Amino acid sequence: MERIDLTEKASFSEQFAPQILKVSPNYKIPLICMKPGQEIPPHDSGTGVFYIVSGKGVMTVDGQEVEVQAGNMIFVDKGESRGIRATETMVAFAVHVI
Repeated sequence: MERIDLTEKASFSEQFAPQILKVSPNYKIPLICMKPGQEIPPHDSGTGVFYIVSGKGVMTVDGQEVEVQAGNMIFVDKGESRGIRATETMVAFAVHVI
């Protein structure tokens, strides 16, 4: 078992880059800390589960935009493109199944 404190791991920078919390041959778990306006452009990937810890943003899945906020969980199937843009300072994490 491993316990990860997201409040300790959260950090923000001028150039967004996800922080990989855990990775294995079967999954990857990035921590996503964005300032307003920062984004991950839509891209293809495996199955993903995203959880918004704090803040707000817009998630784009296969061209459809949906507003997301703290407490929301988004499921994205393999083959669906996905991207996210922060509209407020936002902390989220994802579980990507490879």
